[in-house]
Amino acid sequence: MIDDGTGLFTIGELARATGLTVRTIRYWSDEGVLEPVTRSTGGYRLYDASCAARLELIRTLRELGLGLGEVRKVLDGERTVAEVAAAHVTALDAQIRSLKVTRAVLSTVARRGSTAEEMTLMNKLARLSAAERARIVEDFTTEIFDGLDTADPEIRERLRFAPTDLPDDPTPEQVDAWVEIAEMMQDPEFRALMRRMIEFNAADRGPDVPAGTSLWFMSRLVQLAGEALERGVAPEAPEAADLLRGLLGNADPAEVLARLEAGTNVRVARYRRLWAQVAGLGPQAAYEAEFAWVVAALRARTAR
Repeated sequence: MIDDGTGLFTIGELARATGLTVRTIRYWSDEGVLEPVTRSTGGYRLYDASCAARLELIRTLRELGLGLGEVRKVLDGERTVAEVAAAHVTALDAQIRSLKVTRAVLSTVARRGSTAEEMTLMNKLARLSAAERARIVEDFTTEIFDGLDTADPEIRERLRFAPTDLPDDPTPEQVDAWVEIAEMMQDPEFRALMRRMIEFNAADRGPDVPAGTSLWFMSRLVQLAGEALERGVAPEAPEAADLLRGLLGNADPAEVLARLEAGTNVRVARYRRLWAQVAGLGPQAAYEAEFAWVVAALRARTAR
C-alpha cells in the first residue's frame, strides 16, 4: 500500500499481496477485467482493496478454465457464476468423454499392433458424435427396410434403437466393437445381406399377422431344436421330420432353409454379438447349435 493515506496499491504492491505477477495483472487490466481506480501523478495504475478482492475472483475463475470474455460477463453481472459453472461442467464432461475415447482407441491400437492407417480409421469412427453415430444407424435401417412396410415392426424397432453411442468410459473392446459395427453397416455387401433377411421377413407377413410373430417363431425353433439335441435326435432321423412339421406347418422347407441360412449367417451373428458388447450386455446366447440342427434337418429333407 502506498504511504499517502489513500489506501491504494501500486501494481507491484498488488502483485506481492496476491502472489500474481505484475505482467498478469497488467494484462488483465489491459483486457478490461481489472480497471485501476485511478492513476498516480506519474501515470502509474493504482488499485484499492475492492480491486484486490476482484483480482482474487478473477484468478479463481481463470483457474476454473473460464476465458477472459466470460470472466468479464460474470464481473459485470451479465452472467452468474452458477450459470458459467454449469456451462463449463457440460464442456468439461464433453472433453472428458473425448479423452476417454482417445485413451480407449490408443489402448486398442497398442493391443492390436495396428498400423497408422488402421489407427486413423479407428480414431475417426470412434470419435464420431452421438448424432453422427445415430445417422449411420438411421441410414443403415432406412436402406434395409426401404419399401418393405410389411416387415415385422418389432424387428425394425430393435435395429433402429440398437445402441448408437459408446459408454462414457468405453473399454478398448467396446471401441473395437463399435468400429467394426460402423464398418459393417457401411459395407454394401452386409447391407444387401441384411436387406435379404428383411425381405424374407416381409414376405412371410400379411396384414393380419401380429407384430412379434417372427420373434416367436425363432423362440419356438430354439426350444424344439434344443429338445431334439437333448434327446440326441439326429437331423436326418424320421423323428426330426415330425419336429419340423410341428414347427413349419405347411411352409416349403426349401424356402424356410433359405431364410434361416440368411438369418444365421456368420456376419449377422457377429453383428449381434458386437451390438451386445457395445451395450455392455455381456455374452449373448447365439443358439448356434440349435439353428445348425434345424438347418441340417431342412437340408436333409430338401436334398431328397
